[in-house]
Amino acid sequence: MSVNREKIYSISGLRAVLDELKHDNQDVIVLAHGTFDLLHVGHLRHLEAARREGSRLVVTITADRFVNKGPDRPAFPAELRAEMLAALKCVDFVAISEEPTSISVIEALRPDVYVKGAEYQDEAADVTGNITRERLAVESCGGRIAFTGGLTFSSSHLINRHLLVPGSEVKTFIDQVRTPTLIDELKSIVDAVADLKVLIIGETIIDQYDYVMPIGKPPKESVIAARHESLESFAGGVIAAANHVASFCRQVEVITSVGDDGWDDFVRQAAKPNVGLAIRPCKGRPTTRKVRFVEAAFTRKLFEVYHMDDAPLVGDDERWLLDQISAKIADADLVLVTDFGHGLISEAMIALMADKARFLAVNAQSNSGNHGFNLVTRYPRADYVCIDAPEARLATRSKHADIEEVVSKRLPAMMECGNLIVTHGRSGCIAYNETQGLTRIPALTRSVVDTIGAGDAFLAVTAPMLAAGGRLDHVALLGNAAGAIKVGILGHRQAVERVALLRFMTTLLR
Repeated sequence: MSVNREKIYSISGLRAVLDELKHDNQDVIVLAHGTFDLLHVGHLRHLEAARREGSRLVVTITADRFVNKGPDRPAFPAELRAEMLAALKCVDFVAISEEPTSISVIEALRPDVYVKGAEYQDEAADVTGNITRERLAVESCGGRIAFTGGLTFSSSHLINRHLLVPGSEVKTFIDQVRTPTLIDELKSIVDAVADLKVLIIGETIIDQYDYVMPIGKPPKESVIAARHESLESFAGGVIAAANHVASFCRQVEVITSVGDDGWDDFVRQAAKPNVGLAIRPCKGRPTTRKVRFVEAAFTRKLFEVYHMDDAPLVGDDERWLLDQISAKIADADLVLVTDFGHGLISEAMIALMADKARFLAVNAQSNSGNHGFNLVTRYPRADYVCIDAPEARLATRSKHADIEEVVSKRLPAMMECGNLIVTHGRSGCIAYNETQGLTRIPALTRSVVDTIGAGDAFLAVTAPMLAAGGRLDHVALLGNAAGAIKVGILGHRQAVERVALLRFMTTLLR
């Protein structure tokens, strides 16, 4: 096969070409969209059948950052996938889509026929709901949807069964847990949380990324100079956690505070529509803002600066927070605490939540602003604790003990906790409760863009599932998938979404 790079266009460039073809030649434009990560005979037959539906075949592929198909996917970057498709005789044009679904591609290219494989013909079986939206999009453009038949393979199935490294921890784990019913069991856990009423309490944090380009050492100073390139600000902390939850649960309430420095409107705009906000503006304090200076070319963090006042809230500020919790806690199926140790969560608030919460999920984070002072053992009880391994070691004063002993014996001896998950970076996570004992789940990706907020995403996704009665080992697996998705996202540009999580798990277990 010879590669014809002249077939490869941008979406906007391709739109102009297709408009001209349809105007001059009355060509019937056929569109096929997908990942096409591992090109195989099933793809070839699908695309040849698609070509027979019209006179020109356009193939668009999903950009790397939107491929949620399991560990370290895509196996091949978009540029290589595009080259492979362009080499096929039946393909006339190829483009890479920088959107998570094909809807925008359909709207931009307005094909006469949109082609999918036969496995998508049953719309009710599509866990993402995308096939229905795609059909409606092409019909609104005056086109139709068509389905190809014949020999089919799953790229994900082939990659999972044959290209994951034999004997690797992930492959071994998947082979052990994969059953015909597992994906349905996981989906039922995800579906069970939809109607939960979730109350989330914690600090609002502005995560600011200052992108810079290092330019060298000044002659008279022992520092590295950098040129400012751009700036990006995200609503992090409790707001990021709430946005994760909001994709899974319809009703989410947040109790938090900000400073008197003008970030209130930014925070409100960043929250998803189904997130209700009770925000206390605290006079004389800044909104906690963590400025990370990031090398622009490879998004490597250089250093960070905290802007904050982490003295405990007292007086009217604390009373307002206590009143808000008292008013909302009885109606909540789940109280989720994101305690970053920056002064919001007082001992009185902890006592109130421990006493009144129907289901209490807690993360007490240890970070550079509070290292060793914000231990989860501040909480006398919780139904679910989710912390990382260093935080578990700090809480139990166990620097060298085996982490499984810390999780299963030492921490449960220090606080009442029904379910405990300790995240362990590249080692995955360890889950424990008395019913199931210890469960280890390996990390589901090695590709990391940004670790900021990964633990918060894990907690936010898994807490409602445990509150709804999900099995701890299944919930931990879903948590690792959520973490794998989140580390592929820079900052808080996107939340972990229900559809992305289900797609990740469905593909992983093929």
